[in-house]
Amino acid sequence: MIEVQHLTKRYGRVTTVDDVSFRVERGEIFGFLGPNGAGKTTTMRILTGYMPATEGKAIVAGFDVFDQPVEAKRRTGYLPETPPLYPDMTVREYLDFVAKIKGVLPADRRQRVNAVMDRTRVTDMSSRLCAKLSKGYRQRVGLAQAIIHNPEVLILDEPTAGLDPISASQFDELVRSLQKSLNLTVVMVTHDIDTLRATTDRIAVLVDKKMKIGTISSLVHDPHPWIQEYFAGPRGRAALDA
Repeated sequence: MIEVQHLTKRYGRVTTVDDVSFRVERGEIFGFLGPNGAGKTTTMRILTGYMPATEGKAIVAGFDVFDQPVEAKRRTGYLPETPPLYPDMTVREYLDFVAKIKGVLPADRRQRVNAVMDRTRVTDMSSRLCAKLSKGYRQRVGLAQAIIHNPEVLILDEPTAGLDPISASQFDELVRSLQKSLNLTVVMVTHDIDTLRATTDRIAVLVDKKMKIGTISSLVHDPHPWIQEYFAGPRGRAALDA
């Protein structure tokens, strides 16, 4: 479903992503973590077509992101760390606008907006201005806009950052539910070990410009200092002991 081959991104003499390769299978929830500045968000922006790579290849849902960007984007939903909401629109107005620019046919728009509001549990906020939403609801509306065009692939960048533990847990449950009901392939950048444990099938750790891929139970034994510190911290121990 997603195949990345030797992806590299340079800004002048600075390399932010260095020869990264990985594969995400259809229907999988794939976690992506690493220290700040490791290149996680840059990799996601390349996958979603928001920026070009310097070298390498990325295929999403069978389409080359660089050679067939329109087809790849049609099959990809993206929720950046800060949801791209318009504060002066109501939730319904905003989702209707997003449906329009993502090519949902006029005859289908109202039904599609109602469906995604129901799926992401924001129907009770349909008449509220986006500016008046809580952080948790902003994330859910951001998720709704990411799936409104029925994508095959969903990419989430730090979706639970800033959420309280209960809201984060509810969001994790929502992602897992959507993945099953819509048969989505999900890539999720996160530092939250509770989210990784609750949702992901496999995870990739990007450290020192190298990628290590496995399950939590396998990577917990990796000797790299950052990985050991990540899993040995208080939240890491609590999540692994749960």
